[in-house]
Amino acid sequence: MNRKGKESVIKRYPGNPILTADDVPYPVATVHNAGIAKTNDRYVMVFRSHLYNGRSILGLAESVDGYSFRVCPEPFMTPAEDGVFKDYEEYGLEDPRICLIDGDYLITYSAYSRHGVRIGLARTRDFNSVERISLITQADLRNVVLFPQKFGGRYVRLDRPHSEISPWSIWISYSPDLIHWGDSKVIVKPVSYHWDEMKIGPGATPFWTCSGWLNIYHGVFQTMDGAVYRLGVMLHDLDDPSTVLGVADEWILQPEDPWEVTGYVHNVVFSCGAVPEEDGTVKIYWGGADKVMCAGSARISDLVKLCLEKPRQSL
Repeated sequence: MNRKGKESVIKRYPGNPILTADDVPYPVATVHNAGIAKTNDRYVMVFRSHLYNGRSILGLAESVDGYSFRVCPEPFMTPAEDGVFKDYEEYGLEDPRICLIDGDYLITYSAYSRHGVRIGLARTRDFNSVERISLITQADLRNVVLFPQKFGGRYVRLDRPHSEISPWSIWISYSPDLIHWGDSKVIVKPVSYHWDEMKIGPGATPFWTCSGWLNIYHGVFQTMDGAVYRLGVMLHDLDDPSTVLGVADEWILQPEDPWEVTGYVHNVVFSCGAVPEEDGTVKIYWGGADKVMCAGSARISDLVKLCLEKPRQSL
């Protein structure tokens, strides 16, 4: 596609979309909003798919190079059939994020039911089996990402409550055991008549840089033709992630390719995963129009620079 104007800081992979429903060996209507992890010799993708009844499950795919993925023959997680999880996963599982802490890959996901949306927490060590740990929020709250280390002996997460009092803002919370959370406070809000003025939420698992924790988030702007979802970036202090060092004033990615502009939900790029590489770049993954998976890369230094040299207000 011929793009005019400012060049995106993210370079799209020329083979996009990297995964579609046609690549899945069981019946699904979409493939999108995937969490990503890099293990010793492979990239692992836990992706969301709509079934043909409109509800969502989580699938698993693997890759050697981070772009060409092979989908496993069976779904990775489907709604629980017994216990407390059954009541709160009735309508499906959505938007997983993956975080490696102390040898465990922790997966946060949105659990939908007639009671609203809550966040479920699961863990795996090998992506062959998965264990549900707890439902870690009440309704309605979604878009939870964990930091990949403890701070002062506590786990830390970013989340986004559904609230029009402090409209769809990013909060931070702490836990001694991953189950009980508290000391919550708001740290970033949308900015009026800005590209993310309607709502914001954490996206990919934050990752370490020498300048701070880099956090790729999503922001939404309401237009006369509906909402537009874009990606932005912010930087958190290395020792105290509740301190926001800078939120980039400009978005880093917006819907442009046909599969981002038109799909299950039009005009959406939505990230749940990013993988920093040893060469100073980061692979970024996003769902296009809630229908396909896409990928691209950026220089980490460019993203940090946007946060520190061209920031907007955080609160």
